Amino acid sequence: MDIGNDQYTLMTSTTGLVGQYLIRNAMVRGQRIAVIVRSTKKKTAYERVDAILQRFESELGRELPRPVCLEGDILEPDLGLSPGAVDWVRNNCSRMIHGAAVLKFQGTDRTEDPWKTNLGGTENVLAFCRHTAIRDFHYFSTAYVCGNRTDLVHESELDVGQDFRNDYERSKFEAEHAVRKAPFFDQLTVYRPAVISGDSQTGHTTSYHGLHTYLRLMSLLVPMVDPDENGVRHTPIRLPMTGDEHRNVVPIDWVADVVSRLLDTPESHGKTYHLTPRIHLTPRRIIDCCCSYFNSHGVQYCGDLNVSENMNGFEQTYFSGVALYDPYNSTDPKFDNSNLLEFASDLPCPEIDEAVIHRYLAFGMADRWGKRRNRDIESPSPLVDFLRDATVASMHQEKDKRSELQAPAGLGLDILGPGGGQWRLVGQQGSARLEVAHGLPCPKTPTIRASSRVLAKLSTEQDLCSSEIGRYLNANTSPATLSSDAIDMCRTLFAKVAYT
Repeated sequence: MDIGNDQYTLMTSTTGLVGQYLIRNAMVRGQRIAVIVRSTKKKTAYERVDAILQRFESELGRELPRPVCLEGDILEPDLGLSPGAVDWVRNNCSRMIHGAAVLKFQGTDRTEDPWKTNLGGTENVLAFCRHTAIRDFHYFSTAYVCGNRTDLVHESELDVGQDFRNDYERSKFEAEHAVRKAPFFDQLTVYRPAVISGDSQTGHTTSYHGLHTYLRLMSLLVPMVDPDENGVRHTPIRLPMTGDEHRNVVPIDWVADVVSRLLDTPESHGKTYHLTPRIHLTPRRIIDCCCSYFNSHGVQYCGDLNVSENMNGFEQTYFSGVALYDPYNSTDPKFDNSNLLEFASDLPCPEIDEAVIHRYLAFGMADRWGKRRNRDIESPSPLVDFLRDATVASMHQEKDKRSELQAPAGLGLDILGPGGGQWRLVGQQGSARLEVAHGLPCPKTPTIRASSRVLAKLSTEQDLCSSEIGRYLNANTSPATLSSDAIDMCRTLFAKVAYT
C-alpha cells in the first residue's frame, strides 16, 4: 500500500539511535513524519526532537524541516496521547513505524523491562493502530529473535522451537509474534537488524552497547598500563576463543539508509528483512584495531582453554566488564538475507575495518562514553512558540471545537531550522480569528517553506504590509503565490505573535 502524499507516517523511538537516523533521512527527503515522544524532567518532547535535528543540521551544514511532534508514551493507553492528538492521528496518519524497545538482557519479572516496553509497549501500539485504523505497519524486531539457533536462519522463519539466551531475545520474539497475529493490518513489514554500532562515517552513537561495550572497556583499561621505553603497552590477556568467530555487527548509517530505501519502495513492503553484514566482524579484528589505536599487545587466543583460574588483574577486570555478553562468545548465527538483496543489493553494508573502529574509539572518548554534556541548542523564536502553544491548546479543546480545524486549510507553514515545525492555518472569513493545527495541508494548498530565523525576523517587523515581506513570502511559497486571504492570515499571525 502506497502512502498518500498528503498523509503522515507515525513513528515511535525517535530519540533512540535508529529513530534519530531515520528521522534525519526523512527530513532530508522532505517527507511527512509525525513522532510520539516522551518529555523528560529536563526537556519537553519538542526540545528533545529539536536537539537531535539541530545536531544533524550542524553536521550537514543545512537547515532541515521538523516532524509533527506529539507528546506521548507507548506504555500508556492510547500511547499517552490527548484525545485531540488521537483524532489527529486518525485523520492524518495511514502508516506507522514502531521501533521503541529496551535493550535490557534480564528482567526481575514480566511486569518490568524488557517485557514492559518490548512486549507491553508493542501491545499498546497494536491496540492504538486498531483504534485509529492504521493498516500499514512497519515493525523493528531484531535478528536475535532466532535465539540460540546455530543453523541458517531464514527471513521467513520465526518460531522453530528455539530457546533464548536472555529475556531481551524472548521479549522481542513474543512481541514480533504478537505483531504477526494482529488481524487488522493490510500490510506488515518487519526489519530485523543485527547488532547495531555507530555511524561508520563519523563514529557517532548514542548507545554504548554491543561492540561499544568492548571498545569502552579497552579505552579505560589499556591506557592504565604504562608504556615501555618504545611507547608500547603490554596488556597480557588470554581469551577462550580462536579470535575468528563471526560477529554480526552493522553500522547505524547503513541500517537507516536501507530501511529508508525500503520504506520508499512500495513493492518491497509486506516482507521480512535481515539487516546483516556482508563481511563479518571478528574478535581478532576488534582487538587488533584497538591494539593499533593504543599501541599495545599481549593478547593470546586460547581456543576452548579454561582461563578462569590464575587470572591476572587485567584479565579479571576485562572479563568482569564483558560478562553480560558471555552467551554470545560462540559464533553468531548465520542469517539469510535474500529479501534484502532483492531490493537493496546496491547498498552493501560497509565493512567495519580499522578506520571505522578508530572512529568509534575517538568519538567514544570525546563523548566520555555518553557522559559528555549535551551541546546547547538554539531556542525557538516567539513565532514558533506561539504556533506550538496554539496547537497544544487545540489538541485539548472539546471535540466539537476541534472539528473546526478539519475545514480546508488556507495556508501551510513548513518552518525549517531551530524550533521549526509543520502547521496548517485555518482562517475565519471576515474576522481576525485564526486557528492553528498540526501538520501540512494537502499539496495543492499554498505552503510557505522558510527558515525559522527569517520568519522570526519578519514577524517582528513594524510594517506588516511592506512589499519586502510580501516578496519574501511569495518567493518561498509553493505551488503558487499567496492569495490576498493568505497574506491576511500571515498578517494576523504576525500580529498575534507581536501582541503575545
